[in-house]
Amino acid sequence: MKRKRRERNNNILLHGSNDFCIGLNQILWRKRHRIFSFASGCLVLLFFAVSVFSPPPTANNPFLPLHSLVRKESNFDTVFQVPASGGILDRDLWSLNRSKFYYGCSNASNMFQTADVNTHPNRYLLISTSGGLNQQRTGIVDSVVAAYILNATLVIPKLDQRSYWKDTSGFAQIFNIDRFISSLSRDVRIVKELPPEGGKPWIPRRMSLPRKCNEKCYLSRVLPVLIKKKAVEIRKFDYRLSNRLETDLQKLRCRVNYHALTFTDHILQMGRLLVERMKMKTKHFIALHLRFEPDMLAFTGCDYGGGEKERKELGAIRKRWKTLHSSNPAKMRRQGRCPLTPEEIGLMLRALGFGRDVHIYVASGEVYGGEERLAPLKALFPNYHSKETIATEEELAPFTKFSGRMAALDFIVCDESDVFVSNNNGNMARMLAGRRKYFGHKPTIRPNAKKLYKLFLARNNLTWAEFASQVRASQIGFMGAPKEVKPSRGEFHENPHSCICEVEGTETTKKQTPEDLHESESNISDVTEGTDEQETTEDDPDWTEVEYLDNNTKELTDTDNNVSNKQEQPEVEELFSD
Repeated sequence: MKRKRRERNNNILLHGSNDFCIGLNQILWRKRHRIFSFASGCLVLLFFAVSVFSPPPTANNPFLPLHSLVRKESNFDTVFQVPASGGILDRDLWSLNRSKFYYGCSNASNMFQTADVNTHPNRYLLISTSGGLNQQRTGIVDSVVAAYILNATLVIPKLDQRSYWKDTSGFAQIFNIDRFISSLSRDVRIVKELPPEGGKPWIPRRMSLPRKCNEKCYLSRVLPVLIKKKAVEIRKFDYRLSNRLETDLQKLRCRVNYHALTFTDHILQMGRLLVERMKMKTKHFIALHLRFEPDMLAFTGCDYGGGEKERKELGAIRKRWKTLHSSNPAKMRRQGRCPLTPEEIGLMLRALGFGRDVHIYVASGEVYGGEERLAPLKALFPNYHSKETIATEEELAPFTKFSGRMAALDFIVCDESDVFVSNNNGNMARMLAGRRKYFGHKPTIRPNAKKLYKLFLARNNLTWAEFASQVRASQIGFMGAPKEVKPSRGEFHENPHSCICEVEGTETTKKQTPEDLHESESNISDVTEGTDEQETTEDDPDWTEVEYLDNNTKELTDTDNNVSNKQEQPEVEELFSD
């Protein structure tokens, strides 16, 4: 009896449990969509939190700060980590192969007429230069050649005192005027002032010329006016003479630029003092011409990695020039028309072999972004100097109010440096490149911006060894070596090929390495590669020559009908250049 009662109770419990499970399953089935919705919501919130608080992807950002230059791989041995040293190289950092076999030569040939034979009486040429110190220098050099072509006496050129630089210095305050006149006395007659005509002031006829005007152009446009009026003033005289002239005229250019046109003793003394102080710090040093001013960056229309803030600031400055084309940063950088950033210059130098211990003298104006922008360069090269850091305020006081004189001090230090490098292809870089070739082919690094930009863009997908190797390959033909640029290429002040001679009896080709033999070919392909505006005759001036344009000042038209040209468009006044 008891046994039957226990079995009956167990059956009741079992049925109850089954009924409870069935009921619970029914409840869960009815609520399943609510539970699923709740779980889905939790997952969405989790993904949102991860997306907000995790760092953004950086693989495609070419403007990363130094601390982020690390390639994140599963293999931790392959990282983009900038080394402190430049590595072990098979070349000398401070000299160039074969440079000893070439030298500057600018003596006139027997066919070149001296000034007493060539100069006609009562023909006076006056020149008004434009731009900054180095742009003015090109005008002064070319004015001597123009005077020779026109058989005229040259009046000491006027320096631009109205441009952006607003330097009130005259010729005699920057250049040694007596040396200039005496050194060229056999070539061109030069006087300090236009003499009076019949006891009265002589008013010259003012006129303008197109850029890259050749010898025939001067004889057809200027000479008829000069014969008639006896005195002509050519204003805005910069790059108004062709790159391609006969050899004797090119050599005259070199005699002016490299021998006759020197700075005043006061500027030379201060410049040499700066050089001495740099050499007291180190056996060898680099001079870097760093152009990174806000106005210049705005004019280029390039993107320098500053994001929306940079675009707004530079865009507002760019509006000053109403005639500029619309900005296309990608195209400008692809064509190599954007100056390298301070960080990019530092990475290029390290890849070329210059270690952390190297001393750098930096010649620059206002740097856009200030110390924050300079920080990566200073981190790479902490031995960072400028004229303000190696000279006292009292020593610089006679120069600080005059931009041309301050630029002259930088010019001297850069010229005397063991290695010169620039982040741009402007007037100072070009003038120094030519001068350093003439005086022994001292290393002069011109960034191959067309190729380097691709490396900077992809650097976070490369190891440092890969990056450095490709930088060195890209820079072949851009280091200032002999014959790395064909005579027909480039602006003459940058490539004075007619004034470079080779030591007789030396078989230099046997001494060339495969890298040397590749230089010229590599450079020419880079110069022409991907350029939309190529010319077969004269190279068109780009922003580095024309520099900054001021649409508020109108160009004066020719004042003589005999020299007017319907096809020539009026130019706007330049704002500034280096």
